[in-house]
Amino acid sequence: MTAYVIARVDVTDPDQYEQYKKLTPAAVGASGGRFIVRGGATETLEGAEETRRIVMIEFPDMDAARAFYDSPAYREARAVRAGAADMHMLAVEGA
Repeated sequence: MTAYVIARVDVTDPDQYEQYKKLTPAAVGASGGRFIVRGGATETLEGAEETRRIVMIEFPDMDAARAFYDSPAYREARAVRAGAADMHMLAVEGA
């Protein structure tokens, strides 16, 4: 079943975060993923206003999503991101 990684990101150091953004596409692709949403304009339709950057990545299944997160390439990207953003990330199975 398809799985999605959803991240809400509060970028605190835009220059450093740009370096992280350059590293993530290869890590995503290596696990069979593709970006569905990667930043862009947001509009809160209900609930508390969402001001964080939103990222959504589609993977073939939860195993692939986990493989992405645990991969050496993404561990490197996370190390580059350290101190540049506060991240809330989750994986969820989709229909």
